[in-house]
Amino acid sequence: MSTPAPTPPNESPSPLTHFDAQGQAHMVDVGAKASTHRVAIAEGRITMQPETLALIESGTAKKGDVLGVARLAGIMAAKQTSNLIPLCHPIALTRVAVEFAIERDTHSVRCTATTECTGQTGVEMEALTATSVALLTVYDMCKAVDRGMVMGGVRLVEKRGGKSGEFVAAVKSGARGTGPLPS
Repeated sequence: MSTPAPTPPNESPSPLTHFDAQGQAHMVDVGAKASTHRVAIAEGRITMQPETLALIESGTAKKGDVLGVARLAGIMAAKQTSNLIPLCHPIALTRVAVEFAIERDTHSVRCTATTECTGQTGVEMEALTATSVALLTVYDMCKAVDRGMVMGGVRLVEKRGGKSGEFVAAVKSGARGTGPLPS
């Protein structure tokens, strides 16, 4: 019976790159990767009572400009991602944009976050974190009038750059599903 060759310490026989050959969590070594321009776009929604959405739209919420504060919170969160997610690399972001769209038909606010950098690892987690924290901030600022708000649909919509290339979500905004578009 032969013994399998040992896996070098920073390599994993599993597609889950944050685990070494012994199954222990580790931070992936990106030192040998080329620096490339990387972009990630994430989105999510918060659904609420129509009256709550009207307060947000009119800017008359008790705590002030809900979407302005949520935008700043999302930007700040993107910059702190490596402090929140244990195995994320600190990244020198070159751009963070957080945008909101009012969706009256569903009494929702859609948040879209775009992150960019030139570096050795992607910015997907930064875009997802920005989206999540922006939505949490909308909840925080409006919870006095609507504790039943529901956040959901947080997902990666698109990513470009790096070794793994491009990814575009297979389904339209608000639908369920994963994976790249078929060729």
